[in-house]
Amino acid sequence: MVDLTNTDTMRQIEQALNYEFQDKELLIKGFTHSSAADDRLSSNERLEFLGDAVLGLVICDVLFTRFGTYLEGDLTKLKSSLVSRSTCAQITQAMGLQAFLWVGKGMSRTRALPKSIEAGLLEAVIGAIYVDGGFEKAQVFITNSFSDLLDSIQVKGPNGNYKSLLQQYAQEHYGVTPDYVLLDEKGPDHNKCFECEVMLKDDCHTSAWGVTKKEAEQRAAYNALVELDVIEKKPSFES
Repeated sequence: MVDLTNTDTMRQIEQALNYEFQDKELLIKGFTHSSAADDRLSSNERLEFLGDAVLGLVICDVLFTRFGTYLEGDLTKLKSSLVSRSTCAQITQAMGLQAFLWVGKGMSRTRALPKSIEAGLLEAVIGAIYVDGGFEKAQVFITNSFSDLLDSIQVKGPNGNYKSLLQQYAQEHYGVTPDYVLLDEKGPDHNKCFECEVMLKDDCHTSAWGVTKKEAEQRAAYNALVELDVIEKKPSFES
């Protein structure tokens, strides 16, 4: 059983978090599951509630600032993915925080914890840091913890939205917006396909076909991103 009152245990937790608590009672409460608490008010549930809200705000702020050309729908999808139970549980595991969670005797320590509990632990930790050190400390912890995932989004774009990624790249590097040119269309009205190309400044990039204009533009944006060395070519992606 984890002894959260042990000085060495507290030090290990703070090292894992890269944060030193002023109020050690908040650290203890943050890592106390309801199954181990005398009553639910003594558990980390209230901190989990608070941490969930702080996490959502910080992630929204980062996405809004970093991805200035993404539309609301793209930002919403990214936010939902980043603050999901699965993602939060993944970060908890990467930091090894689950090893310090105090749970009741009815929960076996020989089996992996449910993702919902691991995710709740991360949110409780965020809530505890927020109460202990304020918003800026919680913000630093969240951005550091999610940095790899945020960098991955920067490279991949929002769920394969190559047009959004190309637009962001073009505005950041060239100060222009890509132009999409419809080159050709074939087939009867009920079964057409379209060919589009991207023009970026004075350069034309490899065209692409799609069953809709939107799909053709996405594929053309993908070709441009590959040719600009922004992303790597996917072997399974058909132009």
